[in-house]
Amino acid sequence: MKKILTTLLVFLLSLTSINTAIYAEDKQDDSLARVEETGKLVIAASGTLYPIAFYNEDNELVGYTLDILKEVTKNMGLELEVKEMGVDGMMTSLDNGQVDLIAEGFDMTPERQADYLFSTPLIYSLGTAVVRSEDNSGIESVEDFAGKKAGGAASTTYMRTAQKLGAEPVVYDNSSNEQYLMDLVAKRIDFIPNDYYTIKSAIAFYGDQYPIKMADIFYNPTQAGFMYHKGAEELVKKINEEIEKLRESGRLQEIAEQYFNGENPSEPFKEINGTPIEDIPVIEY
Repeated sequence: MKKILTTLLVFLLSLTSINTAIYAEDKQDDSLARVEETGKLVIAASGTLYPIAFYNEDNELVGYTLDILKEVTKNMGLELEVKEMGVDGMMTSLDNGQVDLIAEGFDMTPERQADYLFSTPLIYSLGTAVVRSEDNSGIESVEDFAGKKAGGAASTTYMRTAQKLGAEPVVYDNSSNEQYLMDLVAKRIDFIPNDYYTIKSAIAFYGDQYPIKMADIFYNPTQAGFMYHKGAEELVKKINEEIEKLRESGRLQEIAEQYFNGENPSEPFKEINGTPIEDIPVIEY
């Protein structure tokens, strides 16, 4: 009887080892092989965020991250397929395998880095806000966010930080820049929290149409890039290699300067308005 039990135990342990091996095999990283087999890279982008991903006057979907990926996929011999969606649905689509990466330039927060992979940084920036020119929307410091209405997508780090500081959220679902700005000027919202480069570019583009300005407040230095599923190490590695080729050739800087008024957010800066970056406040949310 003892011999039978021992044999049964060995058999069960063998089955466990086999199942573990099969599970490990199923979990092998096929992220790069999959896009190479299908011949296309599927990405998530809003199509409404200037200058990241937006429609130009010729109704062409262009932008900083899109142009980078157009170069990358061309060099990899792949087709680029863009699925347009609101920011709040992008991570769900990534989790479900509907897209290979998010191209919206999400910040590399510790919370996100725990659950997702990121590319090499493509945007070094920091938080600020769009306000009304006539009165700064009553905002002279981040403490003035309290009691004000902040407009943005619910899941962005900027909206969450604004709420932490006491702002009332006014949530938009994949709305255009112009909708935000019209509501700001009409005082339906008081400020639009976002990153420095996106805001600066939007003001340069829309400043003649709307009485808006960048608030003289800065917080939370950031790094942003493409966001991937946790198991996509091989795809991340390959696309990072292609990004570095663009950087070394100077093409990455050309794309950046095209969309950011001659500035290059792919390189970190040391100070803002005379304040060293290390002295910019970091606000937990």
